[in-house]
Amino acid sequence: MRQVLSKGSVNPVTQHNTQHNTQQAQRKAAMAVLAHAEAGEIAARLRDLALDVALPPHQDLRAPENGLVMLRGRAGGDGAPFNLGEATVSRAAVRLASGEVGFGYTLGRDGEKARLIALCDALVQSRDFGGAVERDVIAPLREQLMVRRKQAAAETAATKVDFYTMVRGEG
Repeated sequence: MRQVLSKGSVNPVTQHNTQHNTQQAQRKAAMAVLAHAEAGEIAARLRDLALDVALPPHQDLRAPENGLVMLRGRAGGDGAPFNLGEATVSRAAVRLASGEVGFGYTLGRDGEKARLIALCDALVQSRDFGGAVERDVIAPLREQLMVRRKQAAAETAATKVDFYTMVRGEG
């Protein structure tokens, strides 16, 4: 059976896919920021948020744990893949009382950071808390990250050496 839509109506399947893709993009952007932030900074932002809005009850689905992942590389960017080595990672999973599930992964052995990232991931998915977490946790951390990157770029640029070749005159 084929559904016919009138001109100007929105296909509910397309609308759902668009909302899902938007939420996935928001989660991906939040995870990129949280992965580069320090655990103390995330915890402080969540504490400040909890003063304004009571955070929902949550439970650990997967307690923070450490493990290894295999890093893969490619020669020249497009060559055959090869195993480069292993890296230590921490992961955790948290579920809010309202049912949203968040996952956190981070390089290193910082289980608390992985748990905080998982909590933020779950809160970002929540209708009630998503906007507040984006505004009060993710956005300030993103700004700090950008400032740090600009400072590092400026320090690197200050040490730049321009090499040039002089042509020697013969004779």
